[in-house]
Amino acid sequence: MARKNPIVMRKIRHERVRRRLRGTAERPRLAVYRSIQHIYAQVIDDDRHHTVVAASTLDPAVIGDGGKVSKTEIARRVGGLVAERALEQGVKQVVFDRGGFMYHGRIRALADEARKSGLVF
Repeated sequence: MARKNPIVMRKIRHERVRRRLRGTAERPRLAVYRSIQHIYAQVIDDDRHHTVVAASTLDPAVIGDGGKVSKTEIARRVGGLVAERALEQGVKQVVFDRGGFMYHGRIRALADEARKSGLVF
């Protein structure tokens, strides 16, 4: 039996998750995307098709001093930064969209840090 392409399988899982999730103005969606090197997080209002706030590993605030830091630690920084920016915009509650990725490792670290920083989901 042929092995399925993991990228296609992630997109299928993401579509399945997105059927159940919808971000509103009161409770926007915290969408996470993880690549090999980077991790991106956006708080999205699906009613207006508008990104409220975003953070990623490309932000200078996340990179910091540029020392040797693990990808999991960087994901924690992104989670804290996106939560901080969301709270500044008045967003306290979000719906977590893991993007078809397993809730494990970097995705979990980002979510835990966002919760610790004050977001409720």
